[in-house]
Amino acid sequence: MFERIFCMLIKEFILLFRDPRMRFIVFVPPILDLLMFGYAATTDVRNIRIAIYDLAQSVESREFVTRFAQSKHFELVEYVSDDRRVYDLLNRSHAQVVLCIQPDFGRTITAGRPTVVQILLDGADSNTAVIIGMYCLRIAQQYNHDIVLKHVARMQGAVAMPAGIELQTRVWFNENMESRYFIVPGIIAINLMVTALILTSMATVREREIGTLEQVLVSPIAPYEFIIGKAAPFALIGIINTGVLTVIGTWWFEVPFRGSVGLLMLAAFCALLTNLAAGLLVSTICRTQQQAMMSGMFILFPVFLLSGFFFPIANMPEVIQWLTYLNPLRYFLIILRGIFLKGAGLDVLWSQYIALASLGIVALFLAIRRFRKTIA
Repeated sequence: MFERIFCMLIKEFILLFRDPRMRFIVFVPPILDLLMFGYAATTDVRNIRIAIYDLAQSVESREFVTRFAQSKHFELVEYVSDDRRVYDLLNRSHAQVVLCIQPDFGRTITAGRPTVVQILLDGADSNTAVIIGMYCLRIAQQYNHDIVLKHVARMQGAVAMPAGIELQTRVWFNENMESRYFIVPGIIAINLMVTALILTSMATVREREIGTLEQVLVSPIAPYEFIIGKAAPFALIGIINTGVLTVIGTWWFEVPFRGSVGLLMLAAFCALLTNLAAGLLVSTICRTQQQAMMSGMFILFPVFLLSGFFFPIANMPEVIQWLTYLNPLRYFLIILRGIFLKGAGLDVLWSQYIALASLGIVALFLAIRRFRKTIA
């Protein structure tokens, strides 16, 4: 048995690395994807383009505008002079937010009465608009707090303010609130899945197209030996890619790695077991490499969307949430982020490991059952 599997391994490695283009595809694109998406895929909202429509032109309004200009989140692009320019800026996306200050802003504040400030947001991207609105609200609240203190001091002199509640926030696991720390482990998981699924989905199909499947059919090799021999080379490549991408993520992007390397490799092996088995299952069904490629892409899109990488699973409809339990990428993402950011061990992640390994065993069993030593 081991001799036959070893011969299959040698044959697969020869087929895989005989083509220079295949060697390039296996190792270079995952690294390029990590470098590109590590910078591009971020949920941090910075350099927000803000325009100012100040009808008051008072000392108070200029001080209020200065709060936005000095914020690290906003970039002042224009002072607006009429209503039509406000609409034009938002319609053309030249500004993401317009701060409109009413003519009586300064007089009302000086008199100690409440005033109104209008914030116009570009709501085409609703998530970004919500975050920008929260930034504006926080600046306005701080400004309101400061002018209340000034008004009280002016009316009553230097008096001690009554004690209040001071909220001190302490962030665990991602102290600098960098979205890159959350995204890079997810990119590693996605790269591993794409490489394993796409390459293995074309494995048996390639045998059929180049005419070597008949040699396998007349050989004494068992179905499980054929499947293991097909999957093992891609599993080794996946483990190597995981190690390389982990080094790049921790060294280049400075993502903290607080967990165990052994647990990381165990998680990668369990994820590879599932992805390789799914790819081999697809390859036993399809007749051409083009069909296998399209089938693999058809699987990847829902797997990505239902993994929790792009959208929180808790925000999905309940029926869809139940479907995510059949998604191996969901468990792999939880494990990777737990290992990278929290330093979590098996005492915390054991249920994710069991779910991931169970899906892999079931998928491998189906792939072996599906393979038949027949051309039909």
